[in-house]
Amino acid sequence: MAASDNTSITDAEFAQFQRLIYQIAGISLADSKKVLLVGRLGKRLKALDLDSFAAYYKLVSSGNDPLERQTMVDLLTTNETYFFREEAHFDFLRQVVIPQHPPGQSLDIWSGASSTGEEIYTLCMVLADEMGANGQWSILGSDISTHVLGIAQRGLYWLDRTRGLPKEYLRKYCLKGVRSQEGAFIIDPALRRHTRFMQVNLNTTLPEVGKFHVIFLRNVMIYFDNDTKRKVVARMIEKLRPGGYFIVGHSESLNGLNETVKPIKPTIYRLPG
Repeated sequence: MAASDNTSITDAEFAQFQRLIYQIAGISLADSKKVLLVGRLGKRLKALDLDSFAAYYKLVSSGNDPLERQTMVDLLTTNETYFFREEAHFDFLRQVVIPQHPPGQSLDIWSGASSTGEEIYTLCMVLADEMGANGQWSILGSDISTHVLGIAQRGLYWLDRTRGLPKEYLRKYCLKGVRSQEGAFIIDPALRRHTRFMQVNLNTTLPEVGKFHVIFLRNVMIYFDNDTKRKVVARMIEKLRPGGYFIVGHSESLNGLNETVKPIKPTIYRLPG
């Protein structure tokens, strides 16, 4: 029997999904997110011709269908982002980080929860402005969601996604789509060649990603409990170069979570060295 529009989920079934997404991604899905879960996963029930959330849970928890499990993770971890979000961090990059960086050395940055790529390409524009589009700099974008990483890697956005993006940057660093891509814009390949993308689950042992002068981990820790936050931050700080900066979202803090990095201003921390 196919899932109908009024497919509902019991409290016990919702609790099973809460435990599963916590186990996989370290995300604490609040009770208030039940409507969101039903809305997003309900579409998968219909697509797979399943008649209950219990049947879908059995499918994604069994380990027999890793692609569907990844689809579930993608649907439950996709969050809003936009260009130049929390602009003070990019001002700090211009005013402090770039001027003090040794000339002739590559400036390497990691966006740990890069989502659909707006943070990555904002960084690209700032670095191209200050260090040149052919300068020595690189950016790694990672996310647990393969879906958003695919969008980020393409660097193609509809014009209604220009929130926060100054018009001069749209002209300078973006190419207008034509024919089938009319109404869209793509990030200039001269910027995209400085980027690389990798699926990374911050809730597990990190792959070999390199060392970085700046790590952004913004607006993702709000979904973690304190134990998960401590573990994630500790793992990521190991990838920070001495003297490097760790930047979190404006509603986040490392207070009580990690003493390895030192606060230099709200939401911005530095590793001594």
